[in-house]
Amino acid sequence: MQKHVEGKSDKKIMLYALSTCPWCHKTKNLLNELGVAYDFIDVDLLDEAEDKKVSEEIAKFTSDISFPLLIIDGKKIIQGFDEEGIKEALK
Repeated sequence: MQKHVEGKSDKKIMLYALSTCPWCHKTKNLLNELGVAYDFIDVDLLDEAEDKKVSEEIAKFTSDISFPLLIIDGKKIIQGFDEEGIKEALK
């Protein structure tokens, strides 16, 4: 389910993505290029029970579910691929 990517970061970064989404891949690549640690879940690869749990978790942050969905420190939400927004949020 949840996977971790090693790196440096003083922020808790969670990425909800789809395994087939090019914008999700771009977001992962950007986080990797920035060398930050982050966790991610490819939502489309979850079984029904895990999907329900993750959907409930995402609903705590937004009712407009779109991918990629990046949550930083449990507060800052970036939906879609926003390179500048991500870089700014991770400064």
